[in-house]
Amino acid sequence: MTQRFSFKLHATDGKARTGVISTPRGEIRTPAFMPVGTAATVKAMLPENVRATGADILLGNTYHLMLRPTAERIARLGGLHRFMNWDRPILTDSGGFQVMSLADLRKLTEEGVRFSSHIDGSKHMLSPERSMEIQKLLGSDIVMCFDECPALPATDAAVAKSMRLSMRWAQRSRDAFGDRPGHALFGIMQGGVTRELREESAAALTATGFDGYAVGGLAVGEGQEAMFSVLDYAPGFLPEDRPRYLMGVGKPDDIVGAVERGIDMMDCVLPSRSGRTGQAWTRRGQVNIKNARHQDDPRPLDEACTCPACRNYSRAYLHHVMRAGEIIASMLLTWHNLHYYQELMQGLRDAIAANRLSAFVSDFHAVRAAGDIEPL
Repeated sequence: MTQRFSFKLHATDGKARTGVISTPRGEIRTPAFMPVGTAATVKAMLPENVRATGADILLGNTYHLMLRPTAERIARLGGLHRFMNWDRPILTDSGGFQVMSLADLRKLTEEGVRFSSHIDGSKHMLSPERSMEIQKLLGSDIVMCFDECPALPATDAAVAKSMRLSMRWAQRSRDAFGDRPGHALFGIMQGGVTRELREESAAALTATGFDGYAVGGLAVGEGQEAMFSVLDYAPGFLPEDRPRYLMGVGKPDDIVGAVERGIDMMDCVLPSRSGRTGQAWTRRGQVNIKNARHQDDPRPLDEACTCPACRNYSRAYLHHVMRAGEIIASMLLTWHNLHYYQELMQGLRDAIAANRLSAFVSDFHAVRAAGDIEPL
């Protein structure tokens, strides 16, 4: 009999939680950060190297994969796991965020969204039913409901209308998903920064019933203070016995603040995108390796880091290959960033389990406030 998706809490510290999500493809330790493999690859990384950083799960993108190489082709080739050589769990987003960002290239109706491909202009329709079909073809372990994610700021009336459409789409997603042992479907809470709308959305999702719940519609322009104010109450509207996923977040201090407020899962393109542009995330904050101050510095990015970039290469070398446009620069900085993010998640899990999260968070902020190491 196929193992079903399950979530078990191991410890709490205030609102923060640590536990394990169990799937047929392996366990996901929470709080978890999911590297983003938009087009079936975490850019500049081999799958085994991503796994070596400590990642338990990757995120794939429904919109991009449906356009190229197409979900049908991936299914014929054995599914997304085999296609990209990743045998651990994969979460796929629904495509809703991407098609909503197409602006003039889309038309929104109750049925779904008609849009033109940004690649070749071809016409497509994405609905709750089609999104579920695509994610089934991909073989995703965790499937996301199709929803609309309005950009903020927006009026309460516009946010309410959008949220209620997303709740109707959530029910249609649930119906289309059916019963798939070993696979999970997550609902997505919407409602902008309005408490009453968030509570209404959570009630609708809970009534429908999902394997996990996402807090959507944040990190879309509202700022950290507004995001945290929503997270102060929104996770509490969701069932305690299901994972809580904050979509599209974020910077290290965003992650720490979200975990403090009860979030179990997060994803963001930031560590890999930053790596490709010469930005390194360290315990002491962000480092722009392209700056001239690094060109003669023999020290590593972070003296306490054990990633290959820090073990084997100097700041001077990383500065050189980044300025020279060498591919190895993206590889090493992305590996470092993903390693740092996973190290941060392990630190958060350990702190929650030991009931010392407050001290961990204080140390995190103190070290960052001290800034990068002084130049030689």
